[in-house]
Amino acid sequence: MTPFYFLVLFFLALVAYAGFDATLRLVAYLDLKYRYQIIKLQMWFMKRKLERQLNLPNKDWNDFIKEMENPNV
Repeated sequence: MTPFYFLVLFFLALVAYAGFDATLRLVAYLDLKYRYQIIKLQMWFMKRKLERQLNLPNKDWNDFIKEMENPNV
């Protein structure tokens, strides 16, 4: 029950400091950031599934790093 009271107190402090509109914009921004992270995670799973379905070879990052260090070779 205590975390609920802290959350309400925090929300009231934000409203008192920045106003109601700015507080709602902050909440909307945090909501969008949260939803975007969920979409990025879903895209990562879709990418893995597509790579498996297309039988793409695994990436060898050592070769990629060597190529980037010596681009003229």
